[in-house]
Amino acid sequence: MYRVKTPALVQSLNQKVVWRIPAKKKKIFLTFDDGPHPEITPQVYRLLEKHNAKATFFCVGNNARQYPEIIADGELHGHRFANHTYKHESGFQTSRYTYYKSFLTARQYVESTLFRPPYGRITPAQIKSMAAKTNIILWDVLSGDFDKKLDAQACADNVIKNAVPGSIVVFHDSIKAAPRMLPALEKVLEHFTVKGYRFEAIQPKELNSDQGK
Repeated sequence: MYRVKTPALVQSLNQKVVWRIPAKKKKIFLTFDDGPHPEITPQVYRLLEKHNAKATFFCVGNNARQYPEIIADGELHGHRFANHTYKHESGFQTSRYTYYKSFLTARQYVESTLFRPPYGRITPAQIKSMAAKTNIILWDVLSGDFDKKLDAQACADNVIKNAVPGSIVVFHDSIKAAPRMLPALEKVLEHFTVKGYRFEAIQPKELNSDQGK
């Protein structure tokens, strides 16, 4: 089971983790997990470019090692790339030492001050050891594009019905999610663009000033 909208109570439990970025202006932070993928990620770039949208890509280090040219292309278009461990380890099933080592290994291929734990699973001990070295980014809206029981419209609706200014939204640039993610992403971009929203990449300076507020 998973929650599309992260409850406010959960968001308030740990101030060392970023769930959303308070924003007075109409802007949403789209994020993509588990890439880069040689076929899917470039398709995401093209959809984002149609709407002048920027996004943040949380990359598995082993994928970043294999496809550095895809990251370089995304950086040229103004997207931001961040750490998602080296092999997509779950924090709940990994020792603090091994988890931190995976984070450091991924940093060799994706140099960033942003980190997202795979599956959103990270222990209090892992947070304590990492929070001073990186901004831990979770989310307040999950598209559900990984869920094969959903269709693209349901994934789009998950975002459209729950995102607010400052929301951090999760999609996945993977083969598994692509049949739902790509059409859902286009619907989300069209919907919020018409409403005057901007899509921005996460900037560490915003986190330093807004985190915990």
